[in-house]
Amino acid sequence: MVRYNEGFTPPRPLVDADSLPFWKVMQETKQLHFQRCSECKELMHPPRPVCHKCHSFNMEWVPSSGKGTIYSYVIYHRPVHPAFKVPYEVVLVELEEGVRLVSNMIDCEPDEIYIGMPVEAVIDQVFEDIALPKFKRRNT
Repeated sequence: MVRYNEGFTPPRPLVDADSLPFWKVMQETKQLHFQRCSECKELMHPPRPVCHKCHSFNMEWVPSSGKGTIYSYVIYHRPVHPAFKVPYEVVLVELEEGVRLVSNMIDCEPDEIYIGMPVEAVIDQVFEDIALPKFKRRNT
């Protein structure tokens, strides 16, 4: 479970022209959305201006179920930033839609995490203007 040290601001995600809609729709809806090619229907993350499958520039944003499983994870025992209390985990979640997302867990200790663990997205308002997608255990 990621925890923050008081007095330190966690690092902010990179927000650029391609990723701005991802952050904006999540902030507005409090739900995870992914970019989808309007032509071939391929889902993509991270967001990009061109479909990696058919090279179309026509993109749309579609809601995700938020449900997935832990594909991989790592436990940090040394902080990479002073805002993070150790130990903490970074998880790679494969969502039902096939998209993978790097994030953190909010409801379990690092030694409780396992590959294949069912999880669901939670939108965590870490910053006033940007919410972050995190995950919690899912009852199957």
